[in-house]
Amino acid sequence: MNRFLRVAVCNLGLTVLGLAALIPTAALAQSTGCASGKVSADACVSSASTLQVIVQYNQDPGEAQENVLENAGGAIRQRLHSIHAHAATLPQSRLEQLAADDNVSYISLDRPLSARTSVTLTNPTITAAEYTDEPINAPQLWAQGYDGTGVGVAVIDSGINNHQDLTGGPNWRAPQLNFSNGMPAALQPGTYGSGRVVWMQNFVPNSGGGSVPSTSAGDNFGHGTHVAGLIGGNGADSTGSNYFRTFKGSAPNVNLVNLRVLDQNGLGTDSQVIAAIEQAIALKSYFNIRVINLSLGRPVWESYKQDPLCQAVEQAWKAGIVVVVAAGNAGRDQNLNGEGYGTIEAPGNDPYVITVGAMNTMQTATIDDDVIASYSSKGPSFIDHIAKPDIVAPGNLVTSLEAGTDTLMANNPSFFTPFGFYTTMNNAAQASNEYFPLSGTSMAAAVTSGAVALLLQAEPNLTPDQVKAYLMRNGDRSHFPSTSIVVDPKSGISYHAYYDVFTIGAGYLDVNAALNDIRNGTKVPSGTAMSPVATYNTKTEGVTLVKGSTALWGATALWGASNVYGANAFVGGDTALWGATALWGANDPQSFTALWGATALWGAGTPNAATALWGANTEGSQTALWGAGANLTYPF
Repeated sequence: MNRFLRVAVCNLGLTVLGLAALIPTAALAQSTGCASGKVSADACVSSASTLQVIVQYNQDPGEAQENVLENAGGAIRQRLHSIHAHAATLPQSRLEQLAADDNVSYISLDRPLSARTSVTLTNPTITAAEYTDEPINAPQLWAQGYDGTGVGVAVIDSGINNHQDLTGGPNWRAPQLNFSNGMPAALQPGTYGSGRVVWMQNFVPNSGGGSVPSTSAGDNFGHGTHVAGLIGGNGADSTGSNYFRTFKGSAPNVNLVNLRVLDQNGLGTDSQVIAAIEQAIALKSYFNIRVINLSLGRPVWESYKQDPLCQAVEQAWKAGIVVVVAAGNAGRDQNLNGEGYGTIEAPGNDPYVITVGAMNTMQTATIDDDVIASYSSKGPSFIDHIAKPDIVAPGNLVTSLEAGTDTLMANNPSFFTPFGFYTTMNNAAQASNEYFPLSGTSMAAAVTSGAVALLLQAEPNLTPDQVKAYLMRNGDRSHFPSTSIVVDPKSGISYHAYYDVFTIGAGYLDVNAALNDIRNGTKVPSGTAMSPVATYNTKTEGVTLVKGSTALWGATALWGASNVYGANAFVGGDTALWGATALWGANDPQSFTALWGATALWGAGTPNAATALWGANTEGSQTALWGAGANLTYPF
């Protein structure tokens, strides 16, 4: 029986409606009044008299730096020690005065993050729920006794509500904490959770609204609970004699650390996310936090080397925590080129983290018919040209936990999963009050975070770089088509996908293949698993992947580019990407020129050309990428 449902595309799940959508490229290029090069373009051109900023220093700031900030008319709102920074309030006119301090390395806006869920969709016909666990071969690890037990995953999102699927099963064990010498300072701001949500902490000031109190880390929005279910739901509410389908997360017995950074409308800021990342690092030893899931992001405004959000995720990575980030849902944006290249969002543009794109499983458990979701953001990253995403996983129309009386459900009553999708009872058409569907790379990231937890339970001594390396080397590339096309029934626009390294990365997540590779004795060379940089040669119109001097890629033939990304992604050697006619097709040279041309992604003006991608032609309208009229809204 066909069901017509509306579903949400959670941009990344999360993106930002920032100044880039409002300010023309020329204004950014001028960067009025900011000659130091130490102030972000969006801060330079802001018309606000007072700004919320993040000030990064060369060393962790002390009293002297605080005095300089105050003398410039600033006020400290928060200290962010992990990235040697202050979140502060500062007069716009004093930006350059503060930047003149030799101790200041970079000043950027404390940028807003917002959940971009849309229900202005043409209703797709859905006859069954999509799959998440089977395509990545998680059940093979479950059969070996691996279910995430003992591993902690920090979910930095809109909070997590109580749900039967997040309770502890018979094999679950609570973290063993010894406070004989008093409770450590790191634990004092939060509270113990219930069941496998072992810790809860709120980073959202004045976050009331909905049914959850303002001081709570509960989920008033609905996104975080959905993400948590994809990571660690155990299927308790869809298991038994009346159920023919059980909805489980990738690691159904994992512990979850709930760090709430988004309010009841899905709104947050960079500083809130950075503070939560810092807390995850501080709590690592107490809850064995080995994974951070970031199903959120925003447009890229500067190099990852300056971006405070990227700097924070790198600190977690270097502390031994695998950071999994959604790639973004901007793959349908055509402002820069005809195929949506260059739309990866921060912090998914950071070369350390595992950046995940979204696949559509086509309502089957096997991957031979799966295609990339047309909204899934593509690399290379803006400004730094990092080859992203790193891997892809199921993320389209996937069913997970319903938070309850949250904003998503209240505002969008058509978000539902019928009981008929998973029960044998007589109420098939009725909406479930336990599960509902969402689409986005948010969901794909969550599926991946659970898979990482499985791998770390099986091989607890793996470093973050080793985890990333094994997952990428064992990405499944055997079933991808060469191209796929989606036609938006509302606009008639056709969206083309080419299954290259900037679309599917190293391939489809296969956690079982990664574990087998480890068990078969394959060794990871020393070095980082930083994603490589794509470099364009204007004379040959060729693109090469440049690996860092400390990167493990290319250290041996076994870890060369062809083995990691697949031989069909390269032409004429180990590091030469497809040329114009191979990658974009003989009949589509214009998009090649737009992507690789001197004035687009690779141009000299790139750092100040954010609006070429994020809405150069949308002054005041906000519709090119983020608005209600955007062509991102159809979920396939």
